[in-house]
Amino acid sequence: MLYMTRTILLSLLVVALFGLASLARAADRPNILWLSAEDISPHLGCYGDPHAITPNLDTLAKQGIRYTRAFTTAGVCAPCRSGIITGLYQTTLGTHHMRCTATLPAHIKPFPVYLRKAGYYCTNNSKQDYQFKTPSGTWDESSGKAHWRNRKDKSQPFFAVFNFTGCHESGIASAGKYKSVTKDLKPSQRQDAVKLTTLPPYYADTPTIREDWKRNYELITAMDAWAGRMIQQLKDDGVYDNTIIFFWSDHGVGLPRAKRWLYDSGTHIPLIVHIPEKLRTSGAVAAGQGKPGTVTDRLVSSIDLGPTVLNLAGIDVPSHVQGRPFLGANLPEARDYVYGARDRMDERYDIIRMVRDKRYKYIRNYEPLKTFYQYMNTPEKGATMAELRRLHEAGKLPAPAEHLFSPRKPVEELYDCDADPHEINNLAGDPKHADALKRMRAAHLQWVQDTKDLGLIPEPIIAERRKELGSEYMILRQKDGDGYNKKLGAIAAAASEGIDALPKLVAHLDDNDSAIRYWAATGIGNIGQPARDAAGKSVAELLKDPSSAVRTAAGRALCRMGTPDAALPVLIHELRTGAQWERLHAANALDEIDEQARPVIDDMKVGLEYQKGFNSNGKYRVRVTNRALNELLGTNRRVP
Repeated sequence: MLYMTRTILLSLLVVALFGLASLARAADRPNILWLSAEDISPHLGCYGDPHAITPNLDTLAKQGIRYTRAFTTAGVCAPCRSGIITGLYQTTLGTHHMRCTATLPAHIKPFPVYLRKAGYYCTNNSKQDYQFKTPSGTWDESSGKAHWRNRKDKSQPFFAVFNFTGCHESGIASAGKYKSVTKDLKPSQRQDAVKLTTLPPYYADTPTIREDWKRNYELITAMDAWAGRMIQQLKDDGVYDNTIIFFWSDHGVGLPRAKRWLYDSGTHIPLIVHIPEKLRTSGAVAAGQGKPGTVTDRLVSSIDLGPTVLNLAGIDVPSHVQGRPFLGANLPEARDYVYGARDRMDERYDIIRMVRDKRYKYIRNYEPLKTFYQYMNTPEKGATMAELRRLHEAGKLPAPAEHLFSPRKPVEELYDCDADPHEINNLAGDPKHADALKRMRAAHLQWVQDTKDLGLIPEPIIAERRKELGSEYMILRQKDGDGYNKKLGAIAAAASEGIDALPKLVAHLDDNDSAIRYWAATGIGNIGQPARDAAGKSVAELLKDPSSAVRTAAGRALCRMGTPDAALPVLIHELRTGAQWERLHAANALDEIDEQARPVIDDMKVGLEYQKGFNSNGKYRVRVTNRALNELLGTNRRVP
């Protein structure tokens, strides 16, 4: 009995000592503060912008590291945020569509989970927006009141996130929000819209557009004041000298051709890191890192932020993480490329992939028949988008702006971002840049394979397979997943190769896999009437396919081949029945066929009904159907 008592006491003592040792190690670790802003490009004074009024962030840059080539993995917030919090590409997780709800596999966790296990106090104030249910144990607190000051033990290291939402695109579009966010600016902090010299060439130079550009600058100035207040709180609490500060944005400026796009205007972000002097030569910070005034052109992706925090905290980065630490000890090799993806943006699908190195940008458009500016409800509320459409209809847009209204996109785009920072001149067909095009194209294809990019699987089919496998992540991780991925990539590429690919597309119409059949039918629809004799009968048979996505692709193809009679009842059936993304696919197809949908106008009105249980009550189907009916009826009814 005495022996057992001593054994228990000894065990408790070991546990206690281990706990004390863990706390001691935690106490030696740095605090880490994230200051994140929404919807801003590097329009800061420290980045050389001549109009920016950003004294606090300029000072932070002088005292730390400024990254000139930091990029996000998407031009919109939620897909990016899913990657930031996990260190994985949104196209790997299945969080690539804007406003979807994915399922994380059990072994993938938000990185604050690892920080908390190591003794950190982790808070988020307060936006999450990860497109998956946040696992329990991710945060000590996530709310509008979350703060490092709420920790009970003031010696406990903290990781604290604060998000400034005032410079979101709604702050530009809404006069009320703009005035609210900027109400405390002094006259000297206001901008003169007429004198701004940085208006990009892909906008028209009008007072309306200049007003939006002005608002962007003033919202950033308000954000800078907020950042200054947060930094002062560190100083007031006596923790500034032991806190590493990151400042970054979730993507580029909230205006057309920037937000939601993969050009630098949508993905190039400011990134500043301040490492206090006493941390530069001790702990997990490698000697010499963080020297005041450091400017680096190291390529950084937004999925690198989490692994970098773990590395600075002395915590091993999990092996499944795709991001790479860029600060701290034992760093991996610097990136040669950063990557990005665009998929469904609210109600509109458009599969685009991006690869960038320090000089070149490569873009692959998998759906080139879709115009650059698809009609989307949210950006259309902005004054800049309305002005661009007005001038387009009047034939008064400058060439770079008019280009964005082209009825189709090139399959490939290549830009020399040093010589052409606004990415106006597509070099994909220029023999002088053929080697760069070949290299960047190969990098894109390798990335799609290596990361198990889910973007080429239609969203309705992803939803079906998630039910079978438990998560989107596992879809391309089944037996022969690599082979299937290559086959899928090949047929998706063939879908935009025109008439020469017709035999290949026809041969895959009866494939065992629904996603392959989908792309075969989509590619035939892209060819249109020239494919009717060779493929019309085979495509019509797919109107009875087991997959809704394939039935809709077949219906669209028949309409584009000029034979809509059998297709229209099927498209209406898909619009009114089935799962939410199946209905959205059908709504987009009906909108695309324009006048051919006139016989089913009354049937289409069912698409104006909201659906309980769907994401946002199925508002995206409502938006697309409303737009299609407005075009057919000549009205202009807006929906939320």
